[in-house]
Amino acid sequence: MAKDPVCGMFVAESEGSLKATVRGTTYYFCSETCLASFMAPEIELRRIRWLTVLSFALGIPTLILTWIPLTIPAIPTPILLFLLATPVQFIAGSRFYRGMIHALRARTSNMDTLIAIGTTSAWGYSAMVTFIPGVLPEALYYEVAALIIAFILLGRYLEHLVRRKASDAIRKLMELQPSTARVVRDGVEVELPVEEVVVGDMIVVKPGERIPVDGVVVEGLTSVDEKMITGESIPVAKEPGKEVIGGTINLGGMIVVRATKVGADTTLSQIIKLVEEAQAAQAPVERLVNRVASIFVPLVVAVALASLAIWALLNGDTLRGLTSFIAVLIIACPCALGLATPAAIVVGTGKGAERGILIKGGEVLERAQRIDAVLLDKTGTITKGVPSVAEVVPLNGFDEENVLRLAASAELGSQHPLADAIVRHARKLGLELVWPKSLEELPGHGVSAMVEEGLVLVGNKTLLERNGVDPKGAEPEVERLESMGYTVVFVAVNGTLAGLIGVFDELRDGAVEAVSRLRQMGLRVLMVTGDNERVARAVAERVGITEVLANVKPQDKLNVVKMLQQQGLRVAMVGDGINDAPALTQADLGIAIGSGTDVAVESGGIVLIKDDPIDIARAITLSRLTMRKIKQNLFWAFIYNTALIPVAAFGFLNPILAAIAMALSSVSVLTNSLSLKTAHL
Repeated sequence: MAKDPVCGMFVAESEGSLKATVRGTTYYFCSETCLASFMAPEIELRRIRWLTVLSFALGIPTLILTWIPLTIPAIPTPILLFLLATPVQFIAGSRFYRGMIHALRARTSNMDTLIAIGTTSAWGYSAMVTFIPGVLPEALYYEVAALIIAFILLGRYLEHLVRRKASDAIRKLMELQPSTARVVRDGVEVELPVEEVVVGDMIVVKPGERIPVDGVVVEGLTSVDEKMITGESIPVAKEPGKEVIGGTINLGGMIVVRATKVGADTTLSQIIKLVEEAQAAQAPVERLVNRVASIFVPLVVAVALASLAIWALLNGDTLRGLTSFIAVLIIACPCALGLATPAAIVVGTGKGAERGILIKGGEVLERAQRIDAVLLDKTGTITKGVPSVAEVVPLNGFDEENVLRLAASAELGSQHPLADAIVRHARKLGLELVWPKSLEELPGHGVSAMVEEGLVLVGNKTLLERNGVDPKGAEPEVERLESMGYTVVFVAVNGTLAGLIGVFDELRDGAVEAVSRLRQMGLRVLMVTGDNERVARAVAERVGITEVLANVKPQDKLNVVKMLQQQGLRVAMVGDGINDAPALTQADLGIAIGSGTDVAVESGGIVLIKDDPIDIARAITLSRLTMRKIKQNLFWAFIYNTALIPVAAFGFLNPILAAIAMALSSVSVLTNSLSLKTAHL
């Protein structure tokens, strides 16, 4: 079964099903109405508005003439009522017949089936009384058929308005994409459709213009407004070598950008695709709705027929039986039930996308709201992941400058973040560095390099001990540095401990607030890191974390998640989406933070474009709020159907009131979901 992306009802994925393929994704529809709404929403909105006006323009006079008959010599009142109601039934109501016929061909049923049967029964009974008098008890229900269609169309019109507002996020994202780009070809600027831009093209972007595709600045200085993509309100400075995202606005000077991602590969396209897939995906809570919906319509028809039979055959009241039959069919249309979950998911995921929080569907929302522990990777989540040298401690006759120069020279060929920090600091101080004659990297320990002065070891205590260097004399300084949260790098030259380098990874601005908010939400917050216990505790203490898992190698984070799950915890793992991929996948909820332009990471159920830790709390809060709306919607939709069907069956509900109630139920579910847009995260 597939879910109709418009009304949320479930339909069979068969050959005869109505379907459409958009950007490589196939969508199935319960009726031509929903298909038209999906493919051309503005045209369909105008069409429904016109049909609604027509229905009320003819339906209200029908009601008036039913209760206050007018004497027109040439036209009897029943004939006049027939002439007024018939265009409503077969012009305004034609969409319900088309939907019913299509459902019957697919050997299924939908809400159009109930509406078509109900209104046709009222109109058909009235027509028989009008043209074949004496066969049936004298009563006319033209106004019932006409106003049922009128109110249902009014409900559809209001649904379209609310749904359009609910899907604002996707529409706004689509509107960010410029239609053209100013490309330099053979030394000449030409304006091309953005679809014709290829990787490697040089694109000129003037102040105030949107950047057409992802790329790298090769010329010019500027600042860029990335708010609509990342949620970051402060403009971001850009210079040659910096990445820019397609769809963002160039606020400063003119820049030249080399295209690196085009078409479906751009960040904006990936975000739109991810959000569309999330909004179309079925949440586990919908499985129950799916099962109910598959038997609901036939069951309702059976109840309606039973009500008609009981009133007509047992009580001899055919007219009341007919009104009960119609009222049951109309009141039971499962629109609200079908909209309950997808409406909230569309608004929730859309709101997240506006804030740079990408949630991959309803299943992720359900898992997120059940989380009771959050495991934060220290590097890149709590800290910025860009270490810098805080202090150099010379030992055994070496001076500070020599220790730093020798260590930086030895690290020149290394790609390790700590090596990069040492080299950057040495160059910042203007030290002259010499490439090592030989370099051996020892993963997890450091480097061994041959420089002009001899053999230089740069790394941890284990590296020195394995090479016969005794680091014990430096223990007091090591303790002091580690108690400050510094990672200690040992430097030895020709077998002598030359000094220590304290490297500090700065805390992210929102780390303290993020941890505080997570704890206020009732979540256990733990930190995992490869640092030793002393350094880990120092960092954790600064952000308010009391539970620390230290000395954990990257490949062992998966086991840490399993260990916590074995303790009965439902764990959210927060990491970078690449190095932490196995742990993110194992966790009950994986949150990939700071993905930037790489929004398509597979391992994160939630992808945070920015590297702001506050977004972790916001993502979980949004998930909880969305699931709360889903539960509220399902509760009221279920109560509405179960409470009012018996009322209709026992003859206490006028069919016109049933149509009004049915329309209002759908609008109320959508409106309740829409309130998520103003929720504080």
